[in-house]
Amino acid sequence: MPAAATVTPDGDVILLVSGESTAARAAAHAQDDDLTAVIEITDVAPVSVPHRIRGRAWLAGWLTPVGEEDRPACAALLAERHPVGELLRLHGRPRWVLLRLEVGDISVDDLWGAERVDPDDLAAAEPDPVSAHETELLQHLAAAHRDRIRDLGSLLGSRESTGLTAVPLALDRLGLRVRFTCPDSASSFDARFDFPTPVGDVRGLHRAMQNLFAAAGNQR
Repeated sequence: MPAAATVTPDGDVILLVSGESTAARAAAHAQDDDLTAVIEITDVAPVSVPHRIRGRAWLAGWLTPVGEEDRPACAALLAERHPVGELLRLHGRPRWVLLRLEVGDISVDDLWGAERVDPDDLAAAEPDPVSAHETELLQHLAAAHRDRIRDLGSLLGSRESTGLTAVPLALDRLGLRVRFTCPDSASSFDARFDFPTPVGDVRGLHRAMQNLFAAAGNQR
C-alpha cells in the first residue's frame, strides 16, 4: 500500500512507498519500463450505509522509479497535495521511494456504471473542489441533519418515500447522492440531487445545500 499518491499534469501516477516494499524492490531491479503493474482503488463511503463500496477503479501501466532529475518536482507535488508527503524529508528507516506509473489503461466501475477511461482524460481532469471535504461533510450531515436529508425524499416526485431511512452517500461539486432504504424489506435505491450550477468552493457548497434543503421544505 502506498503512503500517498497523486497524478502529474501528464497523467502519470506518483506513488510514495516504503523502500522495503515489494513494489520498490521490483521497480529497482526492472529493466527500463518493462515492469507492468495495476493499481486497484476502492472507494468506500465514509458513512454507515448498506452496500458501502461506491466504486472501484483499475489503473494499469508501467512502473519505474522516479529519476533523480524529476524527484524534487514530484516530491513537491506530492507534499503539496498530501501532508504525508512530508515523509520525504525524514531520514532513517524505512526509506521512502517515489515510483511512477505510466498509465496505459483505466477501468472504472462506480455508481454511474462501468466503463473505460482514456488516460488523456485522467491527465486533463481537475480535482473536484469538494473532494477534500467530502468525508467530514457527509459524516456531519449523517449525524446532525438526518431529518433534513430524509426530507429530500419530497423532491422525488411520484416515488413514495414515506417511512424510508435516508443516508447521504456521496457529495461533489455537481450535487448530493442519497441512499434511501426501506426498513421493512431492506431494499434501497439511490437518488441524485443536482445543484443548479457546479460549486467552486465550500462557501458555494453551503449555499447550494441550503437551497436544496429549502426546496425540499417547500414540497412538504
